[in-house]
Amino acid sequence: MSILVNKDTKVLVQGLTGKTGTFHTEQALAYFGTQMVGGIHPKKGGETWTAGEGAGDKSGAELPIFATVAEGKKATGANASVVYVPPAGAGDAIIEAIDADIPLIICITEGIPVMDMVKVKARLDKSKSRLIGPNCPGVLTPEECKIGIMPGRIFKKGSVGILSRSGTLTYEAVFQTTNEGLGQSTAVGIGGDPVKGTEFIDMLDLFLDDDETESIIMIGEIGGSAEEDACEWLKAQAEKGRRKPMVGFIAGRTAPPGRTMGHAGAVISGGKGGADDKIKAMEDAGIRVSPSPAQLGSTLVEVLKG
Repeated sequence: MSILVNKDTKVLVQGLTGKTGTFHTEQALAYFGTQMVGGIHPKKGGETWTAGEGAGDKSGAELPIFATVAEGKKATGANASVVYVPPAGAGDAIIEAIDADIPLIICITEGIPVMDMVKVKARLDKSKSRLIGPNCPGVLTPEECKIGIMPGRIFKKGSVGILSRSGTLTYEAVFQTTNEGLGQSTAVGIGGDPVKGTEFIDMLDLFLDDDETESIIMIGEIGGSAEEDACEWLKAQAEKGRRKPMVGFIAGRTAPPGRTMGHAGAVISGGKGGADDKIKAMEDAGIRVSPSPAQLGSTLVEVLKG
């Protein structure tokens, strides 16, 4: 098992013909043959995209371009889409995927206007679609499926579920758990924007139910209350017997109040969202907090050894 994506996931690429979409689609094709089944461009429907050398042994592979997501889904049976559309059009691209009933939508785009995401969120809440992102590195299940911008070479099939608001620290947790010989079940970057599709609780619920996931690393950031909410939820689940060994970390511990650090959502305001409160919430929920991002893997090993 895994969560969200596996070898059977079929992916449409919204924004395939652009430089970013082309590069990362080639990387996905090269990663254990991730099933990228088509691209979407309203003015290039009927054309064909050809993968370059970046696709490795999939170089020369051709993907059909469709004018709409609905058309692409009907022709390919796609059950996921990834959005590489520039910020001004990304919100509309997500809504198009929602309206086409795509079950999983992953938006990599950074800098989408907040009001556009408010509209997306309203539409999303009335749909059956799940959105990961925006402003996230994507989702990767080792040796099965890579959607987004995570470097596949650092992954190893294994037992740790990785969940993070920080893209860079997602890779760090992956690298360290690979080096420790643990590997990963699935890694999910949920993104750090203030308005996004999926929060920690949604993913933790899936990881707790996943038989392949034996432990979890959860990486939060200053700003907002998502980490505290997740910790309260975890405490309630533990009372029901649903628990797994967990290591946590909060990025931006030294940020002063009112200062934006990194992601747009990482801002402390109104006396909430500070690192100390989040760390305490993690500890109260039974999560071992790593003293630094460089010790995520070794801290998890200590937890597993008891």
